[in-house]
Amino acid sequence: MMKFGYKLMIVVRDDLNISPGKLAVQASHASVSCAVESEKEKEKYFKKWMREGQKKVLVRCDDVEHMEFLKKRAKKKGLVTKLVTDAGLTEVQSGTKTCLGIGPGPNDLIDEVTGELSLY
Repeated sequence: MMKFGYKLMIVVRDDLNISPGKLAVQASHASVSCAVESEKEKEKYFKKWMREGQKKVLVRCDDVEHMEFLKKRAKKKGLVTKLVTDAGLTEVQSGTKTCLGIGPGPNDLIDEVTGELSLY
């Protein structure tokens, strides 16, 4: 079994009750946005994460305030963050913050921000 040293964390709001399809799309937005930003801003992390197979983990947070708190914590640690805001075409109102991408970055650093969150 391969040991991963890097991951990209996707934090999803538990209070929105969005469909599995909507969740997949929002998580994809967070993942792609973080990867693109990371390649520019944190190239070392990005390259190591890519070589390892691009591990991604999906976790839950309580609500938008909790998500904003996690974003601030991640930023203080120097991690790339991307907050996904929905266009409002289907299930939620325009401007709804649905999920947060964090990383990619070293597991231990990301765990300092999201380690207490439950898997989705």
